Amino acid sequence: MHDSYEAVIPGETIELGSYEVTREEILSFAETYDPQAFHLEDDPDGPFSGVVASGWHTAAMTMRLIVDGYLRDARTVGSPGLEGLRWREPVRPGDTLTATLTLGEKEHWDENRGLVHHDIETHNQHGECVLWVDALVLYPRAD
Repeated sequence: MHDSYEAVIPGETIELGSYEVTREEILSFAETYDPQAFHLEDDPDGPFSGVVASGWHTAAMTMRLIVDGYLRDARTVGSPGLEGLRWREPVRPGDTLTATLTLGEKEHWDENRGLVHHDIETHNQHGECVLWVDALVLYPRAD
């Protein structure tokens, strides 16, 4: 696995696994963190014709896939943030999400760390991209 900045190979793609979304989880997250009506109610006349997950919830579910599928075994040392984040399609109860991480551009951050762009895409069971993220991740430098 990637135990240093130097070990990261740009272009390498890692499959991160899958996650099944439940209605109960969508409602619980929305009630606590994003209580907008379209995250809480099945309104057929609403903007999404029913309840959908908060984008922040979609990001959190993706983060779980990233940790389980990559970060637990990689040696990273935090993140200064994101270069980009897009919620492309709504996530609905019963969706199964799968995610991939592609290691991208590298740059030196400081004398002890290097920065790597993580291009992350999450898709639903229909192959639709529901989330795209360009995450900035720090790795320790070996030299």
